[in-house]
Amino acid sequence: MKTRPSSAPDESTLALRVLTPDEEQEGLRVDRFLADELGDLSRTRIQSLMDDGLITLGGKKLKSSYKVSAGDEITVRLPAPELPDIEPEDIPLDILYEDSDVLIVNKPKGMTVHPSPGHLGGTLVNAVMWHCGESLSGINGILRPGIVHRIDKNTTGALIVCKNDAAHRSIAAQLKEHSITRRYLGVVIGAPREDESVIEGNIGRDPKERKRMAVVHDGGKPAVTHVKVLERFNGYSLCEFRLETGRTHQIRVHMSHTGHPLLGDDVYGGKRSGFALEGQTLHAGIIGFIHPSTGEYMEFTAPLPDYFEDLLARLRSMS
Repeated sequence: MKTRPSSAPDESTLALRVLTPDEEQEGLRVDRFLADELGDLSRTRIQSLMDDGLITLGGKKLKSSYKVSAGDEITVRLPAPELPDIEPEDIPLDILYEDSDVLIVNKPKGMTVHPSPGHLGGTLVNAVMWHCGESLSGINGILRPGIVHRIDKNTTGALIVCKNDAAHRSIAAQLKEHSITRRYLGVVIGAPREDESVIEGNIGRDPKERKRMAVVHDGGKPAVTHVKVLERFNGYSLCEFRLETGRTHQIRVHMSHTGHPLLGDDVYGGKRSGFALEGQTLHAGIIGFIHPSTGEYMEFTAPLPDYFEDLLARLRSMS
């Protein structure tokens, strides 16, 4: 799928985008195509936008039954949500590195990266707004200033925050090219057969449960995860994951698909009694990128959180 910006949105819209299906997506119903591409929008919401004439092809309203063709230019207008201003909050940050372009933060467990309707406080965005003042990129809008990528609420570890638009564009381009180094550590249930493996499988919305992602055969986006088993325990394994792509819940979905979900993951099948865990045991340990201004490669390591170290000690004692 190709996407390009269109003309500036008017005051009644938050975003105006033109989406173009590729050959692999040809033949999909337009509501399925848009649900995969727009992420947070359900088919019901997409149907409502169609009814309001906000999704068009060649200036004409689309029906959900329309099957897309490669090269279609589908215009989507998203009405602006009515949200209060996001307030800076004096929340302590574990800063791994900072300069005038970027801020590398070690995100704690339980912290959401950016605000959302009904959850406007206590997020990483609230914290970095306090720390950085007005020195944050504005490309992702009022809800996501400085945010160029994200990690899940209960995933810990290294995250890049961009302090100006030039840095944001540079990091975003590297993410798109899959040139940023991203290595995670996680504990999975069971013992993967191979010490090293590569998981490939398109990820899209689970057709049976829209709040979850899944490996899908029709649609979705290509996803590649490299897995290396570092240590084996009695019934569990410590693994390193290297991402080629960065799809929503990618590691969690891929490992669940192989039958070895992340320990503590109550969404994708890894919940187990006997461990005091809050969500998946996953840590973004290493992140590396080309600095937007200097052109030099930089790499940062986020230390394992205490709960993860304690868990590993317990698993070793049980083996």
